[in-house]
Amino acid sequence: MFSLRLSRLARLDRFIQPNKLSCFGTSQCSQKRTKTDLYEPDYLISMEPDEPVYDCLNLQIKGYDFALLEACQSQIHRYAEVMGLQVDDSWATPAKQLKVQRFKPNSTVVDAEYSLNVYERNVQVVDVPAWALGTLLRVSRAVLPEGCSLNVHEHTIDHEEVRYVPDNQLLDLKQQLEVMGGSRAEKKKRK
Repeated sequence: MFSLRLSRLARLDRFIQPNKLSCFGTSQCSQKRTKTDLYEPDYLISMEPDEPVYDCLNLQIKGYDFALLEACQSQIHRYAEVMGLQVDDSWATPAKQLKVQRFKPNSTVVDAEYSLNVYERNVQVVDVPAWALGTLLRVSRAVLPEGCSLNVHEHTIDHEEVRYVPDNQLLDLKQQLEVMGGSRAEKKKRK
């Protein structure tokens, strides 16, 4: 049975000319035909669905130890590049400070008070095929240290604004300028 198929393939192989394959009414043939596609019609190849691609994704890592997060972020960045994904940007956001209180059992009396810093690192990848995203997420979770969390989301303008530290001096000067401008307008109205 198997030898019969091989002999048929060998006989048909000499009639196949790769330059003369057509796409039966389609404007372009997106894939090249090979000898193994002998029994696969052209219209089936052209009807294959397009692979979904994610435009811009942020891999967000949060934790309490900045050095650990920095190492984890660099590993995820390296694995993404090894997989052939385009890493567009990586950044750290300012730490968020939390005040945690521990109460004595069955009371509202504070037993201890802690100040914690929550650090965040981000890796931004662009044009990620769906098949590669699953692999990247598995690798990222495997690399993730204990006590850290991993979130994946699409990039928005809010994520861009959070990463910058506000300049308090500049904000104070703008506020003073607005106050001065408002007082000048009031003086003009009085005259």
